[in-house]
Amino acid sequence: MLLKKIKAEGLAHLSYLVGSDGKAAVIDPRRDCGIYLDIADEENLRITHILETHRNEDYVTGSRELASLTGAEVLHGPMDIGYGRTVNDGEAVDLGQATLRALWTPGHTPESTSYVLHDRSAGGQAVGVFTGDTLFVGEVGRTDLLGKERTAELASNLYDSLHRRLLPLGDEVIIYPAHGAGSHCGGSISDREESTIGLEVANNSALRFGTREEFVAMKLGEELERPYYFRRMEDINLVGAPLLGHLPRPAALSSGEFAAAAKGAIMLDVRPPAAFSGGHVPQSISIPLEVLPNYVGWMLDYGRPVLLITDGQEASDAAVRTLVRTGYDDIAGRLGDGVEGWAKTGHNVGAFPSVAPRELHDRISGGEDLFVLDVRTSKEWKEGRVEGSTHIFVGHLAACMDRVPRGRTVAVLCSSGVRGSIGASILHNAGYDVLNVLGGTTGWKRSGLPLFR
Repeated sequence: MLLKKIKAEGLAHLSYLVGSDGKAAVIDPRRDCGIYLDIADEENLRITHILETHRNEDYVTGSRELASLTGAEVLHGPMDIGYGRTVNDGEAVDLGQATLRALWTPGHTPESTSYVLHDRSAGGQAVGVFTGDTLFVGEVGRTDLLGKERTAELASNLYDSLHRRLLPLGDEVIIYPAHGAGSHCGGSISDREESTIGLEVANNSALRFGTREEFVAMKLGEELERPYYFRRMEDINLVGAPLLGHLPRPAALSSGEFAAAAKGAIMLDVRPPAAFSGGHVPQSISIPLEVLPNYVGWMLDYGRPVLLITDGQEASDAAVRTLVRTGYDDIAGRLGDGVEGWAKTGHNVGAFPSVAPRELHDRISGGEDLFVLDVRTSKEWKEGRVEGSTHIFVGHLAACMDRVPRGRTVAVLCSSGVRGSIGASILHNAGYDVLNVLGGTTGWKRSGLPLFR
């Protein structure tokens, strides 16, 4: 039996290919699905089934795309979805030595379904379970995505799914979740990638609530950010995303062509923070490549074409993968000449200063009237902040700029300067005098400067 885990960088999305005796099933495929075809070809397998654990909300599901390329049957939980069919509770998918048995596990979403892996070479015992967003390493799925009015109901369902369906599978059963650390789909997913039911029972704090009432109260008290684009992903995944065929490769535009195409488009600059602050195309938004999967859905409208500004073809390809995975298909081109070429052809260049944490501290101590804006998450802010700073999460900044005073220099602060670059670009485009704090609160703390709770 073959079992491969495939990671989608940034989104912390995990998908899996299980194969045996010439047949294979893919669980929760991503949209750019060539990797599954490559694995199947290398291992002489034919992909016969595609299994969805739930209607995903943080990325475009690749089930329809992969089915169009393989002819595989798509199975999903009990929901009216525009492709595939509902898998029955207890229904088995036979892959020879391996069998996958559907186990309805509602809670994260009403149709959430896990798939129990049985290995005939181990006497047909359950050896693993693909838990989707029901059970993670160190965490359980969130239950707030359908609104506050249904959180208690879904939390109660999740309690049953965990304690009556998954945990009884046995301590030795390996769990294969749909996300790892950094995903928006769980509050505190562990960095550790491997686990078993037994390890989770021993270490997962969400499984220690002895009663349903205690568990539901805990879920009702969670404060998790819900990115704006989640609703868009849910709608796309309900009907199935348009077929790609292959990943787009945006044309390299001259500076003149780029300027002409920019009317009505979003100019997305994925270069590092220092490069952006040092010189950028005016009115472009900075979302550095390393956080693009986590923040693009907060920042970009879906109704406008996207123009890319990158450091080269490799970065452009990586950005395209992220955009396609999150439903941004209208990618109109990239700046082929780069920002330096843009400037050489006579176009204006925007810029703003960057400072190190120690310099920020010294300027504040010297009496300079700076407005320190912390754009980290609420959780990070509560764990330690610069005295006198104001908090607005970067995902909410565009809607909350009335809280940022004009006439003062705004020092934008995150943990490193990466999210600070996003926030600084938003404010700079709106006419604010800004500077980005490279190194952020991490550099602040390592410089021996105090953070307050």
